[in-house]
Amino acid sequence: MIRLLTKEDFIDVYTKLNQRGFGFIASKFSFKKESRISSAFNTFRLENTNWWDVPAVQTRWNKMISGDENTDFRDYLINHHLKDKKDLKVLSLGSGTCQHEIYYAGFRTIFSEILCVDLGLNNIEKAQKIAQEKQLNNIHFKCEDIYKTKFKDNHYDLVVFHASLHHFSNLDQLFKDKIIPALKDNGYLFINEYVGANRFQFPKKQIQTINSALNIIPKEYKIRGATNLVKNKFYGNGLFRVYLADPSESVSSADILNTVYKYFNAVEERSFGGNILMSVFKDIAYHFVDLNTEKQTILNNLFKIEDDYLKENKPDFLVGFYQKK
Repeated sequence: MIRLLTKEDFIDVYTKLNQRGFGFIASKFSFKKESRISSAFNTFRLENTNWWDVPAVQTRWNKMISGDENTDFRDYLINHHLKDKKDLKVLSLGSGTCQHEIYYAGFRTIFSEILCVDLGLNNIEKAQKIAQEKQLNNIHFKCEDIYKTKFKDNHYDLVVFHASLHHFSNLDQLFKDKIIPALKDNGYLFINEYVGANRFQFPKKQIQTINSALNIIPKEYKIRGATNLVKNKFYGNGLFRVYLADPSESVSSADILNTVYKYFNAVEERSFGGNILMSVFKDIAYHFVDLNTEKQTILNNLFKIEDDYLKENKPDFLVGFYQKK
């Protein structure tokens, strides 16, 4: 079901106005598509308003991905899939602030060369500064349009996407023209991605379950950040607002896995859900950063609701490690 405009959209605009100011909202009315995309990635977000800001959620991810609450997806990739490899050349596309790639660069024996490519100048400049401070000479950066960038053929051992692949529109062209030629014959792909509905156009059952989850949260923990609004209901995302905020957002997310399977064989995939928790915690995550007994009980119940949903529905988020066909 396509939703062009919903009550959620007006609430989101009001909330963003309070959280980020009028300048951020005004940037979304630029006639240039590239400017709206860039503003989405160059703006510093308000802390603790998203599901990834909840420490218990991060611990949950670790457990679902690696089986260990203290081992995140990066260490799982390194210790499980790359532990016997050396001198790997890595290409990261849509790398953002490159925090994960900078972490990888610290393992100099495994990673001899890492190239990060991103459209956001602020992100690249920040990443360059951090890399220089850490004296990492095995990581490099480009602020360029990936579709216009020429990569070395048959050069990279691994291509990675960290929450960026769902921002690419023509996935088959990206894989056929950029990723496959750049990878060596025995090369790998690693993704940590949203693979759910395009433009966050969630099915009715998912929205109903999100609202069931919101219903178990007391009112005092549902105040949206920087506002006095109570998040009593999730109405679904309107297509118009999602596009206006960022024309690249989840543009072909539902096609990611089928495209990956066309060019790669799956070595391992691990789900970490998100179908319910992402929408539940949006704008109210800050309530659950510091926990007491009551909040911990609420979190446990929310996690169970999502776990039950995932028993019969495909996950919206997963990490996957693949080998080139």
